[in-house]
Amino acid sequence: MIRNSLFLLCLMVCSCNYFQPKQKPQSIARVGKNYLYKSDIATLVPTGTSKEDSILLVRDFIDRWASQKLLIEAAERNLSDQKKREYNALIKQYKIDLYTRAYIEEVVKNTVDTVVSQDELKTYYTANKENFKTYGTLVRLRFVNLSKDNPRFATIRSKFFDYNKKDKKFWSTYGLQFKSFALNDSVWVDMSQVYEKLPVINPDNRDEYIRSGKKIQIQDKDDIYLIKITSVIEKNQISPFEYIKPTLKEVILNKRKLELIKKFEKEITNDAIKNNDYEIYQ
Repeated sequence: MIRNSLFLLCLMVCSCNYFQPKQKPQSIARVGKNYLYKSDIATLVPTGTSKEDSILLVRDFIDRWASQKLLIEAAERNLSDQKKREYNALIKQYKIDLYTRAYIEEVVKNTVDTVVSQDELKTYYTANKENFKTYGTLVRLRFVNLSKDNPRFATIRSKFFDYNKKDKKFWSTYGLQFKSFALNDSVWVDMSQVYEKLPVINPDNRDEYIRSGKKIQIQDKDDIYLIKITSVIEKNQISPFEYIKPTLKEVILNKRKLELIKKFEKEITNDAIKNNDYEIYQ
């Protein structure tokens, strides 16, 4: 009797050990029937990371992996069949959208003509400029910020307000003495950039200074700002061509891409019909 009891006890112990999942080679963690392997974290830790930080990174990754596995298992057990069917349909559709979008983008990238001529930009601008209104004030200006004690201040001031592009040598020589400057007044800039570059101009005094043709000299402590406002375009006016040019190019390219996508979708459908790969049953 005692011998039989011992036999049954050994059988129970062996049975428990038999049904207990065994660690698989190279595995570092297990959740239910899911295993995490060393290969899964092979590139996790950046080269040069300390031992302590490496341990923290790996442990955090394992904990997050385990949490995700436990949560998905709990969700699969507790969500209703109806909910699971709904989510599976969404997952299936997401896969379709993801794959087709990636494929179409690859086709478009290798096919679309990305060269947009100046004439094409101007033609599109002329036909659609009413759609490109300014969101804020745009300004063309030039400025110089220099010390009030600069010994050549009078000469610099005279040449600045009577600006001549031929004086490149003069400006390249004295430009090293300026705290900041911008002499290219052919570029349109947003008012926010003016405030950033010229702290002596702010929303309170902008109406006084921001006027086409305005010549300004402002002293701020030990600095003097020389400013010439060339042109001003207020909010909700038609944006100038040069300012909107990058946007025009993007609009034209996007238009080309959309047209190419429609053409590609039509061609692939027609080819399928021609090859009897696509048919509609009445």
